[in-house]
Amino acid sequence: MNLLSPYALGATLYMPATRLDILDVVYGGKLPELRSLVVCLEDAVSSTDVHVALHNLDRLLVNIQARGGRSAHGPLLFVRPRDSKMAAILNDWPLIGLVDGFVVPKLTLINLSTWEAAVTNPGIALMPTLETPDVFNPAVMAELAQALKGEFDQRIIALRIGGNDLMGCLGLRRSPSMTLYKSPMSYVIPMLAGVMGAAGFSLTAPVFEQLSSPALLEEELELDIAHGLVGKTAIHPSQIPIIHRALRVSVDDLNSARSIVDESAPAVFQFNGAMCEPATHYKWAQNILERAKWHGVRQEITEASLRLAEAVQ
Repeated sequence: MNLLSPYALGATLYMPATRLDILDVVYGGKLPELRSLVVCLEDAVSSTDVHVALHNLDRLLVNIQARGGRSAHGPLLFVRPRDSKMAAILNDWPLIGLVDGFVVPKLTLINLSTWEAAVTNPGIALMPTLETPDVFNPAVMAELAQALKGEFDQRIIALRIGGNDLMGCLGLRRSPSMTLYKSPMSYVIPMLAGVMGAAGFSLTAPVFEQLSSPALLEEELELDIAHGLVGKTAIHPSQIPIIHRALRVSVDDLNSARSIVDESAPAVFQFNGAMCEPATHYKWAQNILERAKWHGVRQEITEASLRLAEAVQ
């Protein structure tokens, strides 16, 4: 399978499989700016509604098929099964190929083999979620990283960091006045970025649950990107444009990246007052170019543009 770029995910919105408006989102009529959608059969669906949710997902796929397949203008479409048993059932659905992949909840070393046995359809991409107590142990995460480089490796788009579940493991909830990086996540996120990133996996950032604090969301996004995270879970449609703006690259970074990947670039050179060394910065440059491909470039206000604006007033 041709694996999707992790930068294509952008803001990822979860919707309970019980919702009746999912088809409108899939075709881009509702939330046209959304890049990736997860139809959730796990935490967002109560145990008494599982049958209804599965029926609704089946109807969704039937309706997509009736329309001739997915729209090129809609978001990437994922399903989050409740557990590996449900995943095994969905894996064999005739129309499951209409989705891009599964989000694997609460993946651990212990249940990895069960998930490998459940999701055998080679066309299903995977986004495992790291959200259990063993995530706090870097040795276990290093072992999990190596285990994931087995059967699942070529199918993993990104690993998702389940921030709320991880905070819940500690009996904590994020403060409404500060980012996750001023909580125990200030240890977990950098550790995962290092351990899993060094193993070649991309990671997405936890949800930001404070809907009335867009400035704080922007601050957290800046830290997410500084840690190399490639996207972020959105809890509400109002967060989608904020996340996508943050993922745009600066003009300076774009030009620097282009210079670094240029075949004629010297071993060491200066660009905009910073040293560039292709031998060590090449992967960073590739990531910047890939981010720019999916999210574009920030329109930055420079001193020159401000002087021009003042001159024409």
